[in-house]
Amino acid sequence: MTETTTETEEQSTGTSVGSGDTDTRTTKGESEERTRDEWREYSFSEDAILSVDDLNVYYGDDHALKDISMDIPEKSVTALIGPSGCGKSTFLRCLNRMNDRIKSARVEGTVEYNGEDVYQDGTNLVELRKRIGMVFQAPNPFPKSIRDNIAYGPRKHGDINRGFVASLLGRDDKEEEDELVEESLRKAALWDEVNDRLDDNALGLSGGQQQRLCIARCLAVNPEVILMDEPASALDPVATSKIEDLIEELAKEYTVVVVTHNMQQAARISDQTAVFLTGGELVEYDETDKIFENPESQRVEDYVTGKFG
Repeated sequence: MTETTTETEEQSTGTSVGSGDTDTRTTKGESEERTRDEWREYSFSEDAILSVDDLNVYYGDDHALKDISMDIPEKSVTALIGPSGCGKSTFLRCLNRMNDRIKSARVEGTVEYNGEDVYQDGTNLVELRKRIGMVFQAPNPFPKSIRDNIAYGPRKHGDINRGFVASLLGRDDKEEEDELVEESLRKAALWDEVNDRLDDNALGLSGGQQQRLCIARCLAVNPEVILMDEPASALDPVATSKIEDLIEELAKEYTVVVVTHNMQQAARISDQTAVFLTGGELVEYDETDKIFENPESQRVEDYVTGKFG
């Protein structure tokens, strides 16, 4: 091992210390430790809907994610946890190429969805993001009616025809749209609260209702995977509880990958948990109970017990 700093120096400066090719940079309060490959080799009996291999992400000269490899099982909840700036949201956005929207971002490695590399030339990004939907941290309903928020995606993709021309040609899909709106809102546990005001502006809903509306809007285009970036961080405890219950229900039919800073939330809702720590490193990935009750990594144990982060 190369020369290391003292514990005091490490905690006060947050400097990097290295051993071979392993990045062991630490943040304040974080133990120095060499990560082992076996800590990240989570095996499961289900099929993997997403397979990530040797993923590296750069923002200009900043190496944000380093050599990430992991498989995500279908119809389950995978939580991504770690301190701010560790790369978990960057990783999430790689799964449906949302980082393409950032000019300085450069992605290397592979992300396979149902066996197809999403980063290969010719990938249809509209179709990819339809199949791998995303729900953001802050609710972002369109300034339209509740009905139009749900129907927007299916109309845009041509799955539903509405309007004067469609009516004139005898192709108006009003009944199909009504069924889709109801089904999506029911799946998002929102129907009973809004069914009598579907033509009201969605911006009049509470924050928690707006977030469930955004989830319903995502469901309306029939995704297989739902990515959630801290979906309850801006909500009160009651609304958060409803989102958590909804996530567990959605996992019966969809694959959910959720970033959260709330470790109690991760423990409550997820089947498996991936822990990202300083330097964009995946340190440990395993069943959630194992991560929180008996982790292999000392750094992970320190993080989940609140010693740093």
